[in-house]
Amino acid sequence: MRSSPRLFQYACRITLFTRQNCSLCVNAKQVLSTVWDKHPFVYKEIDVMTPDAKGWQDLYEFDVPVIHIAKTEHGLERPELSAKAQKLMHRFSAEQVMEKMDIISDPKS
Repeated sequence: MRSSPRLFQYACRITLFTRQNCSLCVNAKQVLSTVWDKHPFVYKEIDVMTPDAKGWQDLYEFDVPVIHIAKTEHGLERPELSAKAQKLMHRFSAEQVMEKMDIISDPKS
């Protein structure tokens, strides 16, 4: 099966910022799994407590889970650009995630 070019034209990337022993992060992963079944996206997970994630630790150490939602063509996540991301924090529903994905997928955005 070939993927539609339109699917990738506005495909979303969701980055989950997490840490070990985070029960809210487990819930967030379940929500994202539900969303993915309805509206596939590129997924990346970043453990903010790892040494190579120091910039993210400074931002989100006490706020996980956090998700950033962006167009896939916007490049890699960088801490200094976090203010520009569509974000959800702590507790969120599949509907809230899909609303943010719709904002990102809008060709006008």
